[in-house]
This record gives sequence, C-alpha cells and structure tokens, in this order.
Amino acid sequence: MISLENAKKFFDAYYQPGETPVFSYRSGNMVYEEAFMGGCLVSAGYNCAGYPLNVLSNFPSRLDSDDFTEPFAFNIEIDGQSLDYGLKFVDFNSEKTDGGILCKLILESEIKPIRLKIFTRFDGSQSFSRWIEIENLSDSTMNLSRLTILGGGIDETEAKKYSEKTNRNELYSIGYFESEQWGIEGSFKWHNLPCYAVSIDTRFNRDRFRHPIIFIKNNLNGKIWASQICWSGGCRFTADLNAPLLRDDAYLSFKAEITAHNPMYVLEGKEVFTSPCVVMCHAIGDSDDIIREMHSHIRRSVLNLPEASNDINLIGCGMGAEHDMSVETSKAFIRQFKEMGGEVFIVDAGWQCPPHDEVEWGNYNGINTPDPARYPNGITEIADYCHENGMKFGLWVDIENLGKYCREFKEKPQWRGENIFGKQTDRFLDFTVPEAAKWAEDELARIITEYKLDLLRVDYNTSHRDYFAIRAVVDEKQECVSLRHFNAVYKMYENLKKRFPDVIFENCAGGGGRTDLGIMRFFHHTWVSDNQCAPISLTITNSATMALPPERVDRLFAGMGCHKYGSLELQLRNTMLGHMSLNVIAPVGAQINSQQLEFIKHSTDIYKRFIRPILPECIVYHHTPEIETDSNELYILEIGTPDKSKGAAAVFRMANPTLNSDRVHLKGIDSSKKYRVTLDNNTETFEVTGNELKVNGIKIHLPTALTSELILFEEI
Repeated sequence: MISLENAKKFFDAYYQPGETPVFSYRSGNMVYEEAFMGGCLVSAGYNCAGYPLNVLSNFPSRLDSDDFTEPFAFNIEIDGQSLDYGLKFVDFNSEKTDGGILCKLILESEIKPIRLKIFTRFDGSQSFSRWIEIENLSDSTMNLSRLTILGGGIDETEAKKYSEKTNRNELYSIGYFESEQWGIEGSFKWHNLPCYAVSIDTRFNRDRFRHPIIFIKNNLNGKIWASQICWSGGCRFTADLNAPLLRDDAYLSFKAEITAHNPMYVLEGKEVFTSPCVVMCHAIGDSDDIIREMHSHIRRSVLNLPEASNDINLIGCGMGAEHDMSVETSKAFIRQFKEMGGEVFIVDAGWQCPPHDEVEWGNYNGINTPDPARYPNGITEIADYCHENGMKFGLWVDIENLGKYCREFKEKPQWRGENIFGKQTDRFLDFTVPEAAKWAEDELARIITEYKLDLLRVDYNTSHRDYFAIRAVVDEKQECVSLRHFNAVYKMYENLKKRFPDVIFENCAGGGGRTDLGIMRFFHHTWVSDNQCAPISLTITNSATMALPPERVDRLFAGMGCHKYGSLELQLRNTMLGHMSLNVIAPVGAQINSQQLEFIKHSTDIYKRFIRPILPECIVYHHTPEIETDSNELYILEIGTPDKSKGAAAVFRMANPTLNSDRVHLKGIDSSKKYRVTLDNNTETFEVTGNELKVNGIKIHLPTALTSELILFEEI
C-alpha cells in the first residue's frame, strides 16, 4: 500500500442533509458512511481508496439496506424493546480536536423515552473509534439488555466479476486469536469465512485470555478490515456472510457487541450511560498495512490519556515468589540487575506474606502491608536501596481481589458479588459497591505514596465468570455487574493516573487476561502472557504486537521457565522489539557467568541506544503473521521508523530446518537509501543499498531449532 508518511493527514466529516441524511466519515483514504432512513441508522458501506460513496452523485455505491436483515449501525434493546428503528433525527455536529475530529450524531427514540448520542472519532489514520451515549429521558428505571456498538453491512462482492469458478466459501477470510487459554495467548490464524454467521467470543462465553480483536479480508479485491473492542468484560465479534448459491452477489455484515447476563445495565431515571468504545480500521493490502493504520489510531486517539504517555520503556527487573524474597536476596538481585542493565526493580507477588509462604500470595491479597518478619525495617528499605543504586522501585498489587486472610474478606462479605446460582464469589472485589471501590482506590494511593513507588504493577487473578456476578443495584432490580463494575475500575485508574502522573503504571492479569484497549488507556504497558518459554513465547509476541503497539507489550527474559528452552540469544531477542524485562541469571552466592553477563549487557545497550528510541512511533512488520511452533520456516518480527531510516529485525528458527540458510528481505527499507547493516551474532557490519536489500535480501544461517539472529539497519 502506498504510504505518504510526510503528507498531511486528511480527515473530514461530510454531512449530506436531505430526506435521507448521510454521514460520511473520511480519514486518510478510509471512508465509512451511515444513512438515516425510515427511522433507522444503517451502515451504508466502506471505501478504502478515499472516495465518498456518492462520488458519482447519480449512481452512489452505498450498500442497499434491503440486502441485510439487520443493516443497523448499532443494536440497542431497552426493556425488551429494540431501538434499532423508530428513531428521529435531532442533530449532527463535528469539532476539530488535537490531531483529529470528533463527530456527534443525536437521535431520539419515538418508542421509548431514550436519547442516543453516537460519537465517532478519527485522526487521519484509516481508522475510527465509535461509542454511544444512552440517556434515559424519563424518571423511571430501564433495563439495557442488548448492546452492539458498531454493526451492519460492511461489504458487497459481485463474485462473478472476478471468476466464474469462485468458491463462495473462499470469498472472505476471518482472522483472530485462536486461544482463549492461559499460557497460549494469541496464536493468530486466518480461516475461510463460511456462508453463515461466525462469532468470536471472549470472557463471557469463553475464557479471558483472548484479546478482543478480529480481521476480515476480501480475498478477491484485497480489502481488509480490523476491529478491536475496548472492553475488559464480555464481548463478541460476529461476521455473517450471505452468499446464496443462485445469486451472483455476496453480502457481508459485522457486529461488535458487549455480552453479559441480562439486564446488563439498569438505567436510572435521567441517567446517561456511556458504552465501551470500538475501533474500526479499513485498508487495502496485507495484515501489516491494516496493523500500521490501527497502531497509528491507537497511539493518537485511544491510548492518549496525557498522563499515560508511551515514552517510558525503562527495562524492568523483578523478583517474587520464585525466590525467598528476603531483604538480603532483594539487595543482591538489585546489584545483579543494575549490572545487567536494568532500570526498575519490581517486588512481585509475595511481599505481604510471611517468610516461606510466598507461594500462597493469593490468600494474602488485600493485606496491603509488607510482612514485618520479611521486611523488619519496612519495604521502603528496598525502595531506598534501589534509589541509592540509581534504579527506580516498583511494587506488585492485586487490588481487585480479596484473599481469605485479609480483614475485608471476613468483615465485608457484601463487597463480593454473587453468581447466577446465588453463591458468593471467592475473591472478586465488586466495584459496584461504592465503599469497596473507595477502599481500593485509597489503598493504591496509600501504597504509591507510603512505599515510595516509581512503578505500580497491577495484577488481576480472578475467574472470568466472577465478573458476571449478579447484584440488586437500582430499585432492587437485579443486574449483571460487569458494565457498572468495569466502568468503576476504569475510573479508579484514571483518577490515580492523574493524581500520580510520574508513576509508571504496568498492567498484568494473570499474564494476558486483560490486555484490551479499555484498560490500556490508563497503563504504560502490559504483560501479554506468563508463558515465556520458547517456542510458544515467540508466537505470543508475534500476536500481541499485532493488537498493541510494540512499546506497550511486555516480554520477559530469564524468568518463568524461559531459561529452559532455546539459546540465550533467542530468549533475549524475544523481548527486544517490545518492552524489555529481565530476571536473574544466577542465585545469590553463585558466581555470575561473565560470558553470559556480557551478552546481556551488550543486548540491553542495543535496546537502550538503538531500539528504544524508535519504539513509540515505529511501524511493526510481521513477516510471518501465522506461525506454527513446529514450522521449519523462519519467524521474523521487524520494526522500523516511519521514514525508513532505521530499524531492527529479530529472526528466529522455530524447528529443525530443511535448508541450512535462508534469506531475509527487510520490509522497512527505502530503495533509494544506503544502509549500514549489522548482524548481531557475529557483529558483522556492512554497507549496502536499499535496492540490493530488497532484491537480494540478507543471507541468514540458523541451522538448528530455537536459534536466532538480530539485524540492525540504519541509513548512512
């Protein structure tokens, strides 16, 4: 896809009044249009070449709503009544914002006393964000029981224009992260989209370790869509291909919806409810083209809370229940990490536990004070030692869960919700209880202040079933707590981030259990898995950097069993194109392997000097978006500056090869430039033109499984 990186970003809201008003949202070369017709707001279709859909005014190329059973741009159900129809148009306006435009469409229901405000934000990338405000105009409570934030038709394909032999089950492909399980997060795969509705769920109907992202590709004309739901609760994508055998055309519709037990929210009289946000991107090209546009929008318009800047990628180092966690051991590891190149020392789970009970840390959640037998002088002794050694200090907290040993677990049972069978949840702290939410926020503020934190690591270890607890919240009506709960959780982290703007907020949820863009608005970076063991750890890094910009993705060297598999070089390089984290390489009392240490110092120096400066704005290239752990092909991940002046590629051998060598063709290269290229394995450096790199590639020799190479290139 053509990229004019230096061109001014184009964005415009094109409102066409009339009997059937049309709202055209244009950003970069993406166009998305909606029409208000017959009391319904319907999706009118997309274009990814910059053309409004009525560029030929007498022959508009908009979708025909009659071809779709549910052409609606959203689905909202109140008290069992669909509000997809019976609407009246009130107003449409747009305003320029820093780097973008925000549009607001106001509709009112003629069936229920409800006002809807549909917000659309875009910024020049081929992407937009969409959310909805639902206002109860009455004095009575109302039940929200269906919420699709973005939906309707997205494409129509005249298949026979391409080929008489086109298989209707191969017209489109759908891509998503196949795994929803702990330890194998990610696993991106493309599948043929069959001629029926396909739904991809996370959290409500599946476990919580699938990031809410989906890709859809038209295999005949190269159009591609990508969407993310910015929500930590239950959500679902649905793609429905209607391609009848006796017709030439195929019709594709889409939904991005929130899922929970019903009612999912009880609206009080005069209350305004704001939905989660959905990100939608559209382009022509391969998966990296759409990922580039999506990352650009995420950086500029989604993860843009001023206090949550993305320029802090200090190398984190930590220790937790896998060690004895004593003061002496902590200080020894601080010295070791400093020598390795670490910049932040983090005390992980176990600091509230008595000595020898570290692995029971879950039962001590809520006891947010350092155990006096473990830290006789308080944990600030560790913080002070970090600062004296030029390192920052961080602390782990799982504030949203209560362990059975904490006082609040015993004295405040009402803080924990009940499941649909009436059984109280084990650890889940229900933020729909104002007293519980205030306690959690006050505790985190106290911990940050009292223990001198430079970094707060927030974990979240609970079953996904717990946050669909049921509680009577308004007029004694039963409600699923998920929407109200997570909105309160978000508000807490927003408050804290504004209150402590200099503290680094690191997200974690049993690994990759909560990496969505909803929670990530308030965090600098996030763990995407607890599994650091190759080769699966490589597939996790690959998938995570598709959903999130790489500077937001935490990967760990040497901890959690990482040291058992693959070469030292491979283990390090799996962390270097994201946010690098380190664990110890020698127990206390053992001599550090100087050869091992020197390579680690060499790698952390490359990260700080060469890679980290380009991360916040880099383009990421997935040479192998779909990778298998038993593949004998190379897995290649590459990052580069937008102007193609500088970049790095990590190359990994997954399984034993059929050939002794391969050629790597870098993607972030300009044919007109000349580059200095370094192959890190042998520190070989050579100069070559961009054209030669594109035509001939770089010969890489990785003859055995789980080995790697790091390629650095820079314009000269």
